[in-house]
Amino acid sequence: MPTNLAIDDKLIENAKRIGKHRTKKAVVTEALIEYIQRREQLKILGLFGTIEYDNDYDYKEQRKRN
Repeated sequence: MPTNLAIDDKLIENAKRIGKHRTKKAVVTEALIEYIQRREQLKILGLFGTIEYDNDYDYKEQRKRN
């Protein structure tokens, strides 16, 4: 899907150099992948403190079964 974007040329060139990308498309694709991964990770952080664990659970016992 062709898309026209007005992105600062200095940012793109800097990202190409740092990421060792050959094309602008590679830079933008990598940036989008990292953006999505980061947002997904932030969702997980929201779970901290909201999950109740069984105090009787023994992870060492579970490992013995494998």
